[in-house]
Amino acid sequence: MESELLQSPLLGLGEEDESDLTDWNLPLAFMKKRHCEKIEGSKSLAQSWRMKDRMKTVSVALVLCLNVGVDPPDVVKTTPCARLECWIDPLSMGPQKALETIGANLQKQYENWQPRARYKQSLDPTVDEVKKLCTSLRRNAKEERVLFHYNGHGVPRPTVNGEIWVFNKNYTQYIPLSIYDLQTWMGSPSIFVYDCSNAGLIVKSFKQFALQREQELEVAAINPNHPLAQMPLPPSMKNCIQLAACEANELLPMIPDLPADLFTSCLTTPIKIALRWFCMQKSVRLVPGVTLDLIEKIPGRLNDRRTPLGELNWIFTAITDTIAWNVLPRDLFQKLFRQDLLVASLFRNFLLAERIMRSYNCTPVSSPRLPPTYMHAMWQAWDLAVDICLSQLPTIIEEGTAFRHSPFFAEQLTAFQVWLTMGVENRNPPEQLPIVLQVLLSQVHRLRALDLLGRFLDLGPWAVSLALSVGIFPYVLKLLQSSARELRPLLVFIWAKILAVDSELVVALSHLVVQYESNFCTVALQFMEEEKNYPLPSPAAPEGGSLTPVRDGPCTPRLRSVSSYGNIRAVTTARNLNKSLQNLSLNEESGSSVAFSPGNLSTSSSASSTLGSPENEEYILSFETIDKMRRVSSYSSLNSLIGVSFNSVYTQIWRVLLHLAADPYPDVSDLAMKVLNSIAYKATVNARPQRILDTSSLTQSAPASPTNKGMHIHQVGGSPPTTSTSSSSLTNDVTKQPVSRDITSVRPANVGNMGVQYTPHSHQFPRTRKMFDKGPEQTTDDADDTVGHKSFISATVQTGFCDWSAKYFAQPVMKIPEEHDLESQIRKEREWRFLRNARVRKQAQKIIQKGISRLDDQIFLNRNPGVPSVVKFHPFTPCIAVADKDSICFWDWEKGEKLDYFHNGNPRYTRITAMEYLNGQDCSLLLTATDDGAIRVWKNFADLEKNPEMVTAWQGLSDMLPTTRGAGMVVDWEQETGLLMTSGDVRIIRIWDTDREMKVQDIPTGADSCVTSLSCDSHRSLIVAGLGDGSIRVFDRRMALSECRVMTYREHTAWVVKAYLQKHPEGHIMSVSVNGDVRFFDPRMPESMKVLQIVKGLTALDIHPQANLFACGSMNQFTAIYNGNGELINNIKYYDGFMGQRVGAISCLAFHPHWPHLAVGSNDYYISVYSVEKRIR
Repeated sequence: MESELLQSPLLGLGEEDESDLTDWNLPLAFMKKRHCEKIEGSKSLAQSWRMKDRMKTVSVALVLCLNVGVDPPDVVKTTPCARLECWIDPLSMGPQKALETIGANLQKQYENWQPRARYKQSLDPTVDEVKKLCTSLRRNAKEERVLFHYNGHGVPRPTVNGEIWVFNKNYTQYIPLSIYDLQTWMGSPSIFVYDCSNAGLIVKSFKQFALQREQELEVAAINPNHPLAQMPLPPSMKNCIQLAACEANELLPMIPDLPADLFTSCLTTPIKIALRWFCMQKSVRLVPGVTLDLIEKIPGRLNDRRTPLGELNWIFTAITDTIAWNVLPRDLFQKLFRQDLLVASLFRNFLLAERIMRSYNCTPVSSPRLPPTYMHAMWQAWDLAVDICLSQLPTIIEEGTAFRHSPFFAEQLTAFQVWLTMGVENRNPPEQLPIVLQVLLSQVHRLRALDLLGRFLDLGPWAVSLALSVGIFPYVLKLLQSSARELRPLLVFIWAKILAVDSELVVALSHLVVQYESNFCTVALQFMEEEKNYPLPSPAAPEGGSLTPVRDGPCTPRLRSVSSYGNIRAVTTARNLNKSLQNLSLNEESGSSVAFSPGNLSTSSSASSTLGSPENEEYILSFETIDKMRRVSSYSSLNSLIGVSFNSVYTQIWRVLLHLAADPYPDVSDLAMKVLNSIAYKATVNARPQRILDTSSLTQSAPASPTNKGMHIHQVGGSPPTTSTSSSSLTNDVTKQPVSRDITSVRPANVGNMGVQYTPHSHQFPRTRKMFDKGPEQTTDDADDTVGHKSFISATVQTGFCDWSAKYFAQPVMKIPEEHDLESQIRKEREWRFLRNARVRKQAQKIIQKGISRLDDQIFLNRNPGVPSVVKFHPFTPCIAVADKDSICFWDWEKGEKLDYFHNGNPRYTRITAMEYLNGQDCSLLLTATDDGAIRVWKNFADLEKNPEMVTAWQGLSDMLPTTRGAGMVVDWEQETGLLMTSGDVRIIRIWDTDREMKVQDIPTGADSCVTSLSCDSHRSLIVAGLGDGSIRVFDRRMALSECRVMTYREHTAWVVKAYLQKHPEGHIMSVSVNGDVRFFDPRMPESMKVLQIVKGLTALDIHPQANLFACGSMNQFTAIYNGNGELINNIKYYDGFMGQRVGAISCLAFHPHWPHLAVGSNDYYISVYSVEKRIR
């Protein structure tokens, strides 16, 4: 209905109407995320960043076919021509020495990128030498990667048949080497680098041969008799990578100022060749004084980021990484740039090779093929960084001035910040993300980078996945070891974001987490200890309280104020308790033991039928039926039954489970029942007799044979139970009444299926038997029996609360909440509701100010599905809630329609005795209280689009026993403070803080009778209680418990029907008893100020909070309305209409909080609403 109202036009509301500011300032109860959301974790995104097959290049084969001094026959070189090989001029020394020097230089260049690899040179080799080299490296590398670098500048170009060239032993002939053979020798995984003309031909041939191998493998797998299947299987080439200097139809550039092995130089010495190429461009003229000789003198080392050369290398790494991440598909980026350090370096440098060599009409080729990157915008940032660095060179070298660091990283962080600040919701990822990763290496920019990274991760799980795909994980893992205190808050936030999205990391970081034993006892103690430090800004509950499960969300009970915590810690240590509870046996001090079987407790007549003293506050719930789980048992009989002190740790924990099993919230009771069922089955198994082999085993604490102690149990508890007469067992499934929607008058059925009953094995024995008797014959062995009941053994309690809590960190937390966004839908809906509220208050006040002479115009009449017991107007919508014994019906009193009808979920022997609307000014919830002390809160009621849903439920009063003649449970709700006052058939007034979800105070009434009515005033902190003995008691909750009862009035002599405290600073108390005497009290005075006498035999009464009216219902079948002076305004005895029938005995009535409307429910099932005359409305 709420959603329907939101779409309705607001009629009659002028511009001068404004929403009441008090509505905006009122707190909302049970509207936090844990109440509004389903308690479950977010759907985990598939994480592709974690490399499961991380590799390492462990061996490198350097094959150089130069034949220094002899040019190959198919290459015509220019004059002058590029001559440098690995920055060595081969003509500057003897051919053999030049060859060896070039080979050594090439190895040093590769060692800069992978110093730990095993390098082998093969200079001007033969086919056999290449074969021997490759097979040796593959054998030593095993499953790791091997690199094959081929320089073919001194041999003919590759052939279309898939061959490269080497030499014969005498260097008189060029010998072809098949790529197919090279594949066989190198195996997989491998990486091939080809620096020769027409290198693209090799890549094509390689792919053809690889496809041929795959086909051979498939044939051999399908047909084992095929000749291919008899031969050694060729290795698969799927994991091979190739880098070639040019396309199949291209020659290498021969520019004299560039090296002959330009492709190799780009792959192994990128900074040197990049600076040289930059100086050859026309743009270098803007930087005077920079020459090719000068760039050779750039100071610093590549691995020192504080020097000019190191900073350029750092910037180059960041830019090439950024280009690759922005251009490549994610899986390809992971494979090439994150799987292998050497491969990642070669491919970063390959991007530079593409840029440089394309400027000379030469296109490098790779397999897998990369998209073109040579025109990417980030290369301009690289040119600018080089320009800034080179512009300082003349003064640094000649004058020794200090080096000014590049603003590159600071500017990129600013660009990233602009993206975060100015971007829209749906946008492309920021291209600077890999640069942010690199900036984490710098102490200068680290704090700012972490701050921006945290803001980026806060955008949602997609942002975390992007950051992980870039490679953020090892960086932030390393930073955990940082001693800088200013980084810790940022790192905690970043790690929370990462762990919330990728839960597998929790397992990966398990060495950082303290491991706890996962058994019954340790979990219990840990749960109780952690409860004291639960991160809520709330004081600890007072000691001596009773068990009060408080809802944090569905499926997650939080135990508050259990008085036996101290006993639990004092009785035993965690390790001993763990061992004892695992065996599920209760050990006596003498050392003898008895198997503890819940079946014994549940079917023993003395244990289940004897009621204990309520004042003792120590009782155990029996298992007679699920609906009567809270029936108490005698301590004395139970103590003698199980032979241990009932204050032991075992029974205290058992009590907690029993209370939770009877919790009004279904998910909580279901979870508790799972635990109880599991323990019941294990206890049943443990109760089976063990074969006694020698006399020494008789003294051990093992499950005892039911000879001595077992007979003692039966003697104490009466006759032994039998399987056929056992009325119930702990393993009964909880009978849950589903929330049903029924617009007809058929009452919801309260039917449920009973679960399977389990009887202890010991019950199958005769009363007397021999000590070594095997017992009853069994058709299945124990193993099969265990499998048959695996559902009880493997019963795991999972709430989803941890996953749901982690989901909080996966969502944006820095973003402005939607309810605070002035343009959001939620905000607009709230404005609409508050304007509606202001209109209702204003129009209702106008009618009341006109004066009310009669209130008997019947505006609504309908037959309720059940006898109305409580009726409650919604304060601002035309909705009225009518509760019968165990169901709630919602009516639209303007349209006369039934809106909803559902079962409250309370057991059949209890009844609803009170209702309150929570958050009536906004998103309304309905609170119901039943006479067993349970409180339930509902949402989505009277909503045609959604089903009613229980928000939360808890045991508001734990010491109430249902009775048909008591007051049941009475409540009063303070929206201003979020406090709920509860009392009834108890001797206390219990105050609940719904914001902190905990009990804050138990005020003793000091009377022996029940509380029949409650009324409070938040501004004065006063609580007025009317009691069954006729007394009116006033409490000031700010004072100590021994002094908080500030006034007691004993002028009434009978049951107080209603006690009402007016809600203004000078407000008086108005009270009415069943005898019809109405008394007015000033809380400061000891006696009544005024006394009125109205009709006797009252059954219901209500007082209008705005108008000076009160109405009473009588068992004599009429309703009387009086003004504040006690003057009768009118009586209502008949329903409107032709031949209107007589009103039934009044069961309940209530005024509307604002309108002069009165709802009356009677025992004849009818509910009617009366108002003032139509002309006044």
